[in-house]
Amino acid sequence: MKTPKLIIIDGNSLIHRGFHAIPYLSTSKGQQTNGVYGFVSIFFNALKKIQPEYIAVAFDLEGPTFRDEMYAEYKAKRAKAPQELYDQIPLVKKFITSLRLPIFEHKGFEADDIIGTIVRNAPEEIDKVIVTGDLDSLQLIDASTKVFTTKKGLTETVEYDSAGVEARYGFGPEYVIDYKALRGDASDNIPGIPGIGEKGATELIQKFGHIEELYRELEKNSKKANTLPRKLRERLVQYKDQCLLCLRLATIRTDAPIKFDLEKTRFGAYEPAKALKFLQEMEFKSLIAQLPRPRTGDQPAGAEDPEPGGKFISSDYHLIADQGALDALVGKLEKSKGFVFDCETTSEREMEAELLGVSIACKSKEAYYVPMRSQQTLASSSLDTADLKKLFSVPAIQKWAHNAKYDYLVLRRHGIEVSPISFDTMISAYVLNPGSRSYSLDNLVFTRFGYQMMPIEALIGKGKKQITMADVPIADVAQYSSEDADYTLRLKGELEPELKEQKLDAVFREIDIPLIPVLAQMEENGIRIDPAVFKRLSKKVDADLENIKQKIYKLGHGEFNINSPQQLKEILFTKLQISTAEIKKTKTGLSTAASELGKMKDAHPIIPLIMEYRELAKLKSTYIDELPSMVNRATGRIHSSFNQTIAATGRLSSTDPNLQNIPIRTELGNKIREGFIAEKGYRLLALDYSQIELRVVAHLSGDRVMQKVFREGKDIHTATAAEVFEIAEKKVGATERRYAKIINFGVLYGLSAYGFTQQVPGVSHDKAQAFIDKYFLTYQGVKQYIDDIVEQARKDGFVTNELGRKRYLPEINSSQFPVRSGAERAAINTPIQSLAADIIKVAMINIAHEIGVQNQDCKMLLQVHDELVFEVRDGKIKEYGPKIKKLMESAIKLSVPVEVEAKEGGNWGEMKETKF
Repeated sequence: MKTPKLIIIDGNSLIHRGFHAIPYLSTSKGQQTNGVYGFVSIFFNALKKIQPEYIAVAFDLEGPTFRDEMYAEYKAKRAKAPQELYDQIPLVKKFITSLRLPIFEHKGFEADDIIGTIVRNAPEEIDKVIVTGDLDSLQLIDASTKVFTTKKGLTETVEYDSAGVEARYGFGPEYVIDYKALRGDASDNIPGIPGIGEKGATELIQKFGHIEELYRELEKNSKKANTLPRKLRERLVQYKDQCLLCLRLATIRTDAPIKFDLEKTRFGAYEPAKALKFLQEMEFKSLIAQLPRPRTGDQPAGAEDPEPGGKFISSDYHLIADQGALDALVGKLEKSKGFVFDCETTSEREMEAELLGVSIACKSKEAYYVPMRSQQTLASSSLDTADLKKLFSVPAIQKWAHNAKYDYLVLRRHGIEVSPISFDTMISAYVLNPGSRSYSLDNLVFTRFGYQMMPIEALIGKGKKQITMADVPIADVAQYSSEDADYTLRLKGELEPELKEQKLDAVFREIDIPLIPVLAQMEENGIRIDPAVFKRLSKKVDADLENIKQKIYKLGHGEFNINSPQQLKEILFTKLQISTAEIKKTKTGLSTAASELGKMKDAHPIIPLIMEYRELAKLKSTYIDELPSMVNRATGRIHSSFNQTIAATGRLSSTDPNLQNIPIRTELGNKIREGFIAEKGYRLLALDYSQIELRVVAHLSGDRVMQKVFREGKDIHTATAAEVFEIAEKKVGATERRYAKIINFGVLYGLSAYGFTQQVPGVSHDKAQAFIDKYFLTYQGVKQYIDDIVEQARKDGFVTNELGRKRYLPEINSSQFPVRSGAERAAINTPIQSLAADIIKVAMINIAHEIGVQNQDCKMLLQVHDELVFEVRDGKIKEYGPKIKKLMESAIKLSVPVEVEAKEGGNWGEMKETKF
């Protein structure tokens, strides 16, 4: 028969573990939750591994304890935890309450004492497991009590019994308090006996046992006692009173005045809906699946079912299976203001996806699925969808979607034009909170409504056995797709008024929504590559890698796997004895990440070679070898996806491939660009904003000196160098200009003197600080702007750009320096980078409107950083170039001139400046 188990949780300890294991985590509303997430994660992990019948949770209460009365210096040196940690304790207690579990705490006692008391009062015939984030409870281990604790992070755990304690320390759990009393405990400011450390304390315990026995032997001046060194004996006698005090401080009491009733700790009789609501409020979607079901018969009467199929599911979903039903749907849509549409396809890649069907919703809790091709038991070829297709382009009827660009492009490829797109729930959620972790439909629905949508894996599976939606029974597809359309409409009802309340409606409707068809056309246009270029480049890089590898082996005195962090650490830090000062440590030891290697690049000639090897290998695997395989068979071109909801600053990004990460100013980066070519009969035209972010700084700060530089058409880096180094502009050399450039751009990211020295080895911290001080003395308006924006962000909790785009920064008032300083840098940078991003977005919209989205003479292909790349028919560059340049320069008027530089060429890497 299975022995029942009681787990006793050290609440404060688990919160502390989570808080420090996860650097920063917050809800979309700004509530910090890393401590809560840590607690819940460890809690669920313990449930899974221990499978208890009973659960009790113990907490510390604020205020002094009996130990403070015994010893005024108890825990005196322990730094007070950040307020953000304490603010999360009530949230954890709310979670515990949602599971109908009892909380045990008592003024004047620590959680450890509460735990000890529960262990003592629990029946001997049940197993007790203490779940904690530290080792203080090891002294409570006995035949029926174990300790389950985190080893690293949140998931790596270890369970101690008596044998486990002995294996780790060399003595059993009954001697843990003696060990602590002898060697002390710095975290609790228990002094112990000076000069006795881990080894000394262990040897004394192994020889004498408990402290009382040790002192009995000393008092008798026994032969056994005299085997100890004289000075040690003298110290033991001298600090006897202190040692005995430490023993009392270290001892967990088992008589705290609490009432413990085992039956009240029985786990299982809770309402899952309440626990689910808590996880929803905390936005812990990833933890939902770990929420245990109530034990059979234990769930309270009237409790709500949180599973899919519960209160949120509408049964009014329809599969359109005959012409009459389709005609009725078309008639309903013709009378509507607008409708949500959602495509079901065979692929996540828009340019490869085959359209299976489309779901439509124009009324909440009601949706329809229209098959668009023959699928399984339904012969959709009998449906005439012509009238439905026409509705998608009726101007008077608005079209709404989640991630509308995908559906827009899929439908276009299948001959269905969508216009106008008036709302996108994914983009609206991003505009409302650009710092959120996810804008997926299921995540937004969970966060907003507490409902778990049907996961697509439930239909198509995972991994090697995954099928496509074309193989799923059409009734299941209809249910799944209708749910998507229905909840998109419900989300629109929530998000649309919030945009107006937050005064974000303008940027959403005037920039982000009009940009959707522009980006979709760019994706459809794609760009041609020359596979032969990449084949040649691959061979050359292979040879370069082999050459570098041999140099590394020579400097490392033998061959090893350069790609293995473990072997690399052995070579660098053990074999070559390179200093590890300032090198970060990870779970597996010292880090060999690029940022850490950069700190050591002057320590040994092997370091720059390893960095070069890694960079070459990454570019080879990511671009040189990968790009040819990404060519679409039907078009012969690469079709990158452009994303509006990734960067919190509002900048666009690209994926499959990520064009932003191709190095700009390196020889290899340029060689990779040479592989991107113009179609026969066309030329590539690239137009690039010149120093747009610094022009935005000059505009926003109103700094007269900086504005004067731009208005006079001078080089900002040369002008800055002249001021900082107090020399004439004509005498500014390459080094001075480079330093000025680092400061100019570094200011946008809150550059410190330390940060400057990391970029420019050999420059002292004092000299770097002098450069920055002189910079701000020169550009006093910029300094004032930075101070003002940070101060305003502290008051508001967010920053806005000049057009009203907003970014929340709740962590800017954090008591944790690394968290707060990161938010301050974001506060400085976001209004600048965000406005620069909006300038190019507005330009793209205006260009598309002026030259036409589907103009075959001039096609917009790429947006990378501050550059737009076009494919222009031979002989047409002089016609379109000036128009595009003018539209880019006039997109948003600044108080300084906006300049755009143009280049043209047969490929993206070999382009020459062109004047219009």
